[in-house]
Amino acid sequence: MDGLTSWAAAWFLVAAIPISGFVIFSDLSRMKIPNVAVGALIASYAVLGLIALPFEQYLWHWTHFPVLLIIGIILNAAGVMGAGDAKFIAAAGPFIATADLITPMIPLFSACLIAGYFAHLLARKSPIRTAVPHWESWTSGKRFPMGFPLGMTLVFYLLIVLFTR
Repeated sequence: MDGLTSWAAAWFLVAAIPISGFVIFSDLSRMKIPNVAVGALIASYAVLGLIALPFEQYLWHWTHFPVLLIIGIILNAAGVMGAGDAKFIAAAGPFIATADLITPMIPLFSACLIAGYFAHLLARKSPIRTAVPHWESWTSGKRFPMGFPLGMTLVFYLLIVLFTR
């Protein structure tokens, strides 16, 4: 009952693509994930989840939000991640089936993290940087815009579900 269907993924992509795109842009340019994006993501689940999922599954997926938020708050307090990253992960949680937490989510996030890191590194050393020299992520030192791989992970997960189920 917990598996996400292609029907649900299609509905969720309607919101996940533009919101994740905004999160990626914002984190790359300002090193911040705005609360409005997190709120929009959770609000989109509140509405689209009612259409896309059976009611019992819809309610069950809501439990992902507080669990991931508490874990994120702890990791933020420990200095492991930013508050925006923690809030985005929590808001994305309801979109992900519990059955998919280990496979495909962990390998998918790992791939997006590596791809995002190297794409950002290459962009930092390319003419792209001169087109947007004011972006904070270019000069943030060891800080990395995690909204980039997190946004990619949510969208790619939903695309995988859309095309494989």
